[in-house]
Amino acid sequence: MQVSRNTLIIAVVILVAAATRLIPHPMNFAPLGALALFGSAYLSRNGIGLGMVFLAWFASDLFLNNVVYSTEGFTLFTLGSFFIYGSMAIIFVLGRFLFKKVSVLRVIGGALSASVIFFILSNLGVWFTGTMYPMTFDGLLTCYAAAVPFFHNTIAGDLLYSGVMFMAYQWYFKSSLQENKAEI
Repeated sequence: MQVSRNTLIIAVVILVAAATRLIPHPMNFAPLGALALFGSAYLSRNGIGLGMVFLAWFASDLFLNNVVYSTEGFTLFTLGSFFIYGSMAIIFVLGRFLFKKVSVLRVIGGALSASVIFFILSNLGVWFTGTMYPMTFDGLLTCYAAAVPFFHNTIAGDLLYSGVMFMAYQWYFKSSLQENKAEI
């Protein structure tokens, strides 16, 4: 199986973005939504995009859970992982519909939508695991209210990472086209 140069560039962008989780950053300032959107925009047709996004996120999760935040034993998945990966899958599907054509407005709209999806599902997961809030409707509302101060970091992260990833790829793509034209 031969992998195209384009697919390798996309994979590198995804891996680098996921690796940024390993450097110090504000809580929830992460490339989750941007990874799912970028993967869906450029790799949804050949079926490896979601798998590549999951694999990059999972690799960073493994490192964070077992090296940075390790307390006892090996952690393959945390309690809320299902909700996190579920939000990534939903954002990826959103991107498939949104990015029939990539534009600045679609990237911004996708990033904002990704932030809302992540906020709703990840905090539902925090509540559902039952470790911090009572399993009542009031407990759910309290969980969402407690998460509001972190929401601006989610939005900022999704907007920044989406902007950088999409712009970097467009820059590469345009410079690559100009190189090919110069060779002709």
